Amino acid sequence: MIRVSELKFALDHSPAALPQLVCERLGIQLDELASCHVFKRSFDARGAQVRVVYIVDATLHSEALTQALLTRHADHAHITPTPDMQWRAPVQAQSDLPVRPIVVGFGPCGIFAALVLAQMGFKPIVLERGTTVRQRTQDTWGLWRKGVLKPESNVQFGEGGAGTFSDGKLYSQIRDPRHLGRKVMQEFVKAGAPEEILIAAHPHIGTFKLVKVVEHMREQIIALGGEIRFEQRVTDVLIEAGHIRGLTVLNQATGESHELRADHVVLALGHSSRDTVEMLHARGVYLQAKPFSIGFRIEHPQGVIDRARWGKHAGHPLLGAADYKLVHHANNDRSVYSFCMCPGGTVVAATSEAGRVVTNGMSQYSRNERNANAGIVVGIDPAADFPGGPLAGMALQRALESNAYVLGGSTYEAPGQLVGDFIAGKPSTAFGSVLPSYKPGVKLGDLHAALPSYAIEAMREALPVFGKKIKGFDMPDAVLTGVETRTSSPVKITRGDDYQSLNVRGLYPAGEGASYAGGILSAGVDGIRVGEAVARAMRG
Repeated sequence: MIRVSELKFALDHSPAALPQLVCERLGIQLDELASCHVFKRSFDARGAQVRVVYIVDATLHSEALTQALLTRHADHAHITPTPDMQWRAPVQAQSDLPVRPIVVGFGPCGIFAALVLAQMGFKPIVLERGTTVRQRTQDTWGLWRKGVLKPESNVQFGEGGAGTFSDGKLYSQIRDPRHLGRKVMQEFVKAGAPEEILIAAHPHIGTFKLVKVVEHMREQIIALGGEIRFEQRVTDVLIEAGHIRGLTVLNQATGESHELRADHVVLALGHSSRDTVEMLHARGVYLQAKPFSIGFRIEHPQGVIDRARWGKHAGHPLLGAADYKLVHHANNDRSVYSFCMCPGGTVVAATSEAGRVVTNGMSQYSRNERNANAGIVVGIDPAADFPGGPLAGMALQRALESNAYVLGGSTYEAPGQLVGDFIAGKPSTAFGSVLPSYKPGVKLGDLHAALPSYAIEAMREALPVFGKKIKGFDMPDAVLTGVETRTSSPVKITRGDDYQSLNVRGLYPAGEGASYAGGILSAGVDGIRVGEAVARAMRG
């Protein structure tokens, strides 16, 4: 096949126009084209007219003509051979093993580590501290609707991980020469995700669809001989002579602990398993502090963003709800940027610890809620902003989250402020045209005490700048809700080129919690890589 890229059309182009342009680009007749398959579709909104941009894989009737065209266009950046994107297992288990591999955590990284291990015949055991995705959905709604937190079943903990209660974004900027991201997408579609995610430039699934997808992937792992154990929290690691030899596991349903032998353990913890990280640190597993970001959620009417991004084409059914990506380098040398933008979504309560408030964003597949929201966050550095060892960043997160809980009235309501008042430095007393979506609720006031002064200063500078890039972004009635602290893990569980911990053999740090991913897609890709590494090690 031949991959042809940068094929641009008007929004309302005829379906027949695509194969015709492919033939024109290749210099062939229409009857020489057997088929053309859309690999990716995106939109170019830089001009007055929004354009649809396609990448297409073309199959010709003649293999000889295919090779001739590839030779003729060898120097053409937009005419290339279609790459082989199929995943192939590097090894296969030859027989039942006396000690099965263990995956700790069943978020995107843990799911894909377990899945590929199961597909290679290694029958993994998965330990998930939270509940099934159906149960955690009920528990999460209990916090949002009634202000009742379950510390082991919430936005952060449980089957599917934190990505389940998000926009379900499936794009990343990681280097992926083996096209493992394609396997992630194909497995999602196989498990019931919309096929649209395979061609959209910025694909997403949304929470309700993710629930079913996660359940189907669990069923596949079990069918291949894997085992998923819920409400099982790892409380200790057993290390002998620099090698992992077992885990102490607390059954949270019964309160009983037991030891589980383990020679190969994937740590797919997620970025909020703070107690587990503290335990690893106490046991001498090598950790490092790393940069992360803190800030607020901002909400605008989705229509404001649509008009700013799409102009007169706003509301076109092909375009859907518009997103954005913004960055500003402030005068105090801080970077301020948008994070986890959720078109047509809601701001959600995302704490996993009692007496703390954390915000995040979520969308359904339809993205049809009234508001757009995104994190507006400021980058911080461990050496300058939270010195004191690898756990100092977690301590800062906890302090900010506890403070936000108090500022919100100590009821899991979140502190909030209108953008105009935030820039002017005065408390807000009433909402304007934008009503916040965060549940259990937003308590208006002054957010200057919610973050360190350098973050407040940088954000006050950035918002008017963002308003010049997206008209209406700094509208006075837009709402800020705090705090956004869990943009990424503040700790790196460092590993070597073999994916194992630097000082504990057989321990495989993976995904967001170990700081090797940032989002569903990259976490899934890392899970595949680590699962393969475990399989190779077990085969010797």
